[in-house]
Amino acid sequence: MLTNMTQVLRGRIISRGFATTGQKCAKVTVVGASGAIGQPLCLMLKGSPLVSQLSLYDILHSPGVAADLSHINTSCKVKGYGPGELPTALKDAEFVLVAAGAPRKAGQSMRDQFVATSRIIKDLAVSCARENPNAIYGIISHPIISSVPVFSEMFVKAGVFNDKKILGITKLGGIRASTFLAEEAKLNPSEVYCPVIGGHAGITILPVISQSKPQVQMNSERTKKLTQRLRDASTEIFEAKFGTGAVTLSMAYAGAQFTFSLLKALKGEKNIIECCYVRSDITSAKYFSNPVLLGPNGVEKNLGIGKLSDYEEEQLQLALPELKRSIEEGEAFAAQKI
Repeated sequence: MLTNMTQVLRGRIISRGFATTGQKCAKVTVVGASGAIGQPLCLMLKGSPLVSQLSLYDILHSPGVAADLSHINTSCKVKGYGPGELPTALKDAEFVLVAAGAPRKAGQSMRDQFVATSRIIKDLAVSCARENPNAIYGIISHPIISSVPVFSEMFVKAGVFNDKKILGITKLGGIRASTFLAEEAKLNPSEVYCPVIGGHAGITILPVISQSKPQVQMNSERTKKLTQRLRDASTEIFEAKFGTGAVTLSMAYAGAQFTFSLLKALKGEKNIIECCYVRSDITSAKYFSNPVLLGPNGVEKNLGIGKLSDYEEEQLQLALPELKRSIEEGEAFAAQKI
């Protein structure tokens, strides 16, 4: 019996980890691969049959991280690259995840982190626009609401900007919303969907509970409480780590899940919908996060925000000024001479 069970389990592992027949696998590059988000993100990507090649770039330790990952028994090939090797890491990549940046420190405001991270993002964007302008880029670097405008503006300057191919990965908001909503309603979180629109920090985060599936009925007090918890979620983790670490594992998970969705869309699967932060005219903000339909070239269609409840509409109007301020701040930084 034990032998039979072992054979079954082995069969499951093989079917989930190695079955690539008939699939179009992609080359993915992770920039910032040695960081606290980058390493677990790369681990999850290494285990996916959707990824045939995984290039790791960072200023420190990426060859070592790649060597470690290369011992895992999946077919994905891994190679690490260090300083001066970014062009090689980017070559032929179909999707590039940008997870580089300065980690949040105790007592640091979002503004402080923005300044620390934006120089890194700006320099990377210049290289990405020059070396692989046709790839799709997923930005994880916090604060996403400012990092995406910085990155995009460098592509604009290079004359290669494509609003369908630079995506801020805000999926963690939706993952958290599903988790918190499921806790409230005593449901399985993997079976709950709740879009989160706006941005990815503080008041710009807006869960659209009225559009959740299955529909969860919540009174005004519970809705406000859940919304605030979602906005404070990063602080909740930071405090739980006693100020010694930021959001890492859940962000890596969100980045990996978004990547899997995008890679499925790249190989032709239909009806792949994710929330992400993109250049748009959906609202008065130049960039906005909401559900989009993904396709072989990135964003195939922006699906908008749908009908909002009175409370959600009110919160949207409160979020827009902060969102626009962060966007303008990012664009102003990008306009400065390097």
